[in-house]
Amino acid sequence: MRLDRFISSQLPDVSRRDVKKLCLKGRLTVNGKRAARSDMHIDEHSDSVALDGTEIIYREHIYIMLNKPQGVVCATRDGLSKTVLELIPPELRRRGLFPAGRLDKDTEGFVLITDDGDFAHRMLSPSHHVEKTYFVRLRDPWESSYTNTFSEGFDDDEGGRWRAARFEGSQNDPCECLLTLTEGRYHQVKRMFAQLGNKVEFLKRISIGEMELDPTLPSGGCLEILHKDVDKLLASKTL
Repeated sequence: MRLDRFISSQLPDVSRRDVKKLCLKGRLTVNGKRAARSDMHIDEHSDSVALDGTEIIYREHIYIMLNKPQGVVCATRDGLSKTVLELIPPELRRRGLFPAGRLDKDTEGFVLITDDGDFAHRMLSPSHHVEKTYFVRLRDPWESSYTNTFSEGFDDDEGGRWRAARFEGSQNDPCECLLTLTEGRYHQVKRMFAQLGNKVEFLKRISIGEMELDPTLPSGGCLEILHKDVDKLLASKTL
């Protein structure tokens, strides 16, 4: 890979033209030696590239866990509200980032931010049945019948049918529960409970696949998911 392509792919604020200037100023090194030309070829997997002495670690793709707060939209840009991309810290930013899936503006919790379109497609594809679990606070106490109703699936409000889901009522609070889905339709959790005569007062996604939202991650906080753990996002049990 050319050095200028390598740098610009890993540092979103640095263009290929900027790389040429960095070389002229002696700020870039490859394997400890000053990089004389921006078009020199390197092995992105084995060569050590540094800017001002700080090594740039090559990542073909990046995967970020975001704890989305209320009031932020899952979009790459929005003319009215803050987007999830605006919450990404500088050290994790790169070209092509997008939210893999959506959470409503008033819903909190786990959103995956990545630049890997193929992976996002696999995770979001209905055929993969990736589970997503939500913490739900209801207006009215949940009923014991909810467990069977959700596990069997039931007719939706558009003439179709909701896929089977897993309901777990809290033993500490009659208005709190967990709901695990394998589909992600528009306002789905709210619409499902509305059909049962109840209303969602608070909603937070707490896991995707077998990866749980880090409980120490503050609202609006981000952390990079290690590549060895990424496949946990695709793992699911059978409902």
